[in-house]
Amino acid sequence: QVQIVESGGAVVKPGERLTLSCAASGFSFSDNAMHWLRRAPGKELEWISEINAWGTVKDYADTVKGRFTVSRDNKEKLVFLQMNNLIPDDTAVYFCTRKGYPTMSEGTQVTVSS
Repeated sequence: QVQIVESGGAVVKPGERLTLSCAASGFSFSDNAMHWLRRAPGKELEWISEINAWGTVKDYADTVKGRFTVSRDNKEKLVFLQMNNLIPDDTAVYFCTRKGYPTMSEGTQVTVSS
């Protein structure tokens, strides 16, 4: 049974940093690229990052490029999203998913507010 659980969300102030974690199980983690997405209040689901199966190729949406960094630990089946210089527009529920599959987890809430 596939399980994906995000964690690390919090309420932070603009300019602060936060690292999200995604724990995956139930599938061959090291064979799958992974995505981070987010849904801001009243907005559509937004893709923000991809990391390939080996962690060697990473891609980012323009809205987070230069501020967010994705990484993974295939041994522990974890994906991370380091978020620096957070801004209020980063407020959203953040999801992790396998590339090519819909989100199936609850996500983790990030709120950026002064």
